[in-house]
Amino acid sequence: KLPLTVEEIMSFGESNRELFIKSSTYSIIPITATEVGLTISWIFSSDPKSISFSVVYQESEDTPLDQCKVLIPMTRCNSHKETVRGQVKVRNSGIYTLIFDNTFSRFISKRVFYHLAVERPVIYDGSDFP
Repeated sequence: KLPLTVEEIMSFGESNRELFIKSSTYSIIPITATEVGLTISWIFSSDPKSISFSVVYQESEDTPLDQCKVLIPMTRCNSHKETVRGQVKVRNSGIYTLIFDNTFSRFISKRVFYHLAVERPVIYDGSDFP
């Protein structure tokens, strides 16, 4: 578990990160977002074989897990065959948690290579209009 802030993700640049997920376990990446309107996006691949992926939203660290809102239900991804991309819009400040789940695999540990990005919305103020 490595809690990240939006600012830390913005400083990643184009670099990829790597997670090692043992068989029968899962890894989470909580992202603390205080600014509404941002877009959190991800790209990932796994090796060897597939990984399950989900995104949940928590108002605060004190929010019980059963009260978290599931934004993307747990889905088995063939990310060993093709790169998986996705994004979620920050509608409320809180913690957006990416979950990489390998609990279905009894013997095979996985490596997940991922890249995160955060984009601020472009707000057009009309200032370049003649």
